[in-house]
This record gives sequence, structure tokens and C-alpha cells, in this order.
Amino acid sequence: SDAQLDAAMDQIPLKDISRFIGASLKVSGSDVSLRPGLSEIIGAIQPEAGLFALEKGTEPLATLICVHDGDLAGLFEIATDRSVRNQGHGRHLILSALKWARLRGAREAWLQVEADNAPALALYRSLGFDEVYRYHYRRPPGA
Repeated sequence: SDAQLDAAMDQIPLKDISRFIGASLKVSGSDVSLRPGLSEIIGAIQPEAGLFALEKGTEPLATLICVHDGDLAGLFEIATDRSVRNQGHGRHLILSALKWARLRGAREAWLQVEADNAPALALYRSLGFDEVYRYHYRRPPGA
């Protein structure tokens, strides 16, 4: 809602892609071997992208990428460190990113989430997101 966004903290996205990737890999528990690929993907994003990281001191707590494209905002790579989940860090970061996008003209937002991620689904519903459609991946036999 607008009231939630108005109350959200103004957070400046990171400009340092390497710092963001390090934080993102840590909070998601992903292997550091993904660093070069992530760097290439993030560097290739054409619309304006905000790299958001919530940190306590030098420790990353939550990260996400917000891509602003006209009147849309897409949220990607949303993750909160396992040790600090259910403390509002994801909500805080999502609201800050949506506020950033709204100030640039975004009026609607979208994201993707795995259908069995109940905690994330509950968070996104509480923020006003609704399921629009589902999809799945297929592989050819023997692949």
C-alpha cells in the first residue's frame, strides 16, 4: 500500500556490483563459483537496476535486485540470511526497493517465487502481491 511505501526507509542502492554479489551469495548460501556469472548478468541488465543490501555492520542480512522499467518494477534474487529470517529484514528491504522504484515512476511490481516457499508467499501476500500465473520447466526425455 502507499502508506507502507511512504513509511519505508529511503535506502540508496549499492553501486558496487562486487559488494552486492558477495552479500547476495552469503545470504542465499550460494557457492562463490557463481560470482563471475552473476557479475556478468547484473552488468548486462538494461533497465535501471537497484542493488539493495541490508547490512548490520559489515554482515549482510538480506539482498534483492529491483529493476525499474517504465511503470513496472521487477524484484529478483530476494534472499534473507537463514540466521536472521522472520525478523522483518526481507519486508524492510522490499518496501525500500519498491519506494525507490515508485520515485522513478513505477506503479506496479512483480516477482517470481517457487510455489512451495510458504514463508515467502506469506510475506508477498502481506505486501499486496497476488498470484497471477504459474509455470514450470520441462526437459526432453533423457536430458
